[in-house]
Amino acid sequence: MDPSSCNEPHPFCLLPGDPSLILTTNVDLGDKKMEIMKACSKAICASTGKPESYIAVSITDKADVIFGGSDAPTALGCLYSIGAIGMESNGQITAAVTDLLAPFGVDEARIYINFFDMPRANVGWSRRTFAG
Repeated sequence: MDPSSCNEPHPFCLLPGDPSLILTTNVDLGDKKMEIMKACSKAICASTGKPESYIAVSITDKADVIFGGSDAPTALGCLYSIGAIGMESNGQITAAVTDLLAPFGVDEARIYINFFDMPRANVGWSRRTFAG
């Protein structure tokens, strides 16, 4: 999906929810951090069809993280969503995040992103859950 169409209805948009990406890396993203967060938001929108107004992204950089026993540049992420989790969208999001972190020396083989399809009753928002 084209990110410019992120606010138009798509089948997955009928499932309100929080695509939320929580990403932690041991590299310093400097003044590019907000730009990367916004690009992640657009990529999640384009891949899941969820309106960008529902998407939350949090990035912690300069964190203490090791991967394979090494403190070489690495990143760990979790994406939570009510629906819109699947092989195609997960792959697209993984590729987008990998491409965004590559200029900071994070090798594609040193990034893990876990995807979680959340039950509506397990996602809280606006003083209630999405189940009611």
